Amino acid sequence: MPELAEHLTDWIRAEVTAGGGCGAVFGLSGGIDSAVVAALAKQAFPHHTLGVVMPCHSDPRDAEDGALVAHHYGVPSATVDLGPVYDLLLQQLAGSSSDLPESRLATANLKPRLRMTTLYAFANQLGYRVLGTGNRSELAVGYFTKYGDGGADLLPLGSLVKSEVRDLARSLDVPARIITKPPSAGLWADQTDEAEMGLTYEELDAYLLTGVASPAVKARVDAMNAASEHKRALPRIAPKPGA
Repeated sequence: MPELAEHLTDWIRAEVTAGGGCGAVFGLSGGIDSAVVAALAKQAFPHHTLGVVMPCHSDPRDAEDGALVAHHYGVPSATVDLGPVYDLLLQQLAGSSSDLPESRLATANLKPRLRMTTLYAFANQLGYRVLGTGNRSELAVGYFTKYGDGGADLLPLGSLVKSEVRDLARSLDVPARIITKPPSAGLWADQTDEAEMGLTYEELDAYLLTGVASPAVKARVDAMNAASEHKRALPRIAPKPGA
C-alpha cells in the first residue's frame, strides 16, 4: 500500500502539472474516498491543496468528519453552505412549470451538481485542478451523478475498488471513524450506498476483481453497467450528413 500511495501521489502531481495546474481542490464529504484523496493531494501538493466542505441539508456529522480529515492532514479547508442556493433553485424550478413531476432522485442530484460548480469556482480562482473521489466500484455501476460528483479533472481512485480504497485508507492513517462509517452519497437522510445499489460492496468488488458472482449479483451489476454507459462517455457528436 505505501507503494500504491506513492504511485498515486506522483500521478496526481504529474497530471495536474501537465494540465497547467498548480494545486488541487476536492470535496470533503466526510467519507472514506474523499479522505484518501485529501491525504494523497496533500502529499502531492503540500502547500497548494484545498478541501471544501459543502453541506446541503446534510447530516451534521458529515461536515464534522470532513473538518476532522482536514485537521488530521493539515489541509486548508473552506466551508460553503449550499442549502440556501439549493432551496432557491427548487423554488425557481417549481415556479417555472406546473407540469414537472416530483422526483426525489432528480432533486437530490442537484446537490452534487451544485458541489461540482462550487469546486470549479475555487479551481478557476486558484489555478487548481479538481480531484474527483469516485472509485472503480462506483464507476462500474454508474453510482455517481452525471456532471455532479462525476464532474472532475482527475479521478485518482478510479482504478481501485472500494475494498482497495479501504486498505489504502488504513495505510494512509485515515481516522478510524471515517473508515468504519457506512458509505453514503449524502443525498437524503439515512441513505447508504449499498441500499441504493441493491448489493454490497463486497459482492460488487469480488465480481469486478474476479469475474465471479452469483447469477443475481452478475445480472444486477451487468444491467447497472449497461444502463450507466452514457455517464462514462463524452457527449456524442452528430456526424455531418453522408459522413
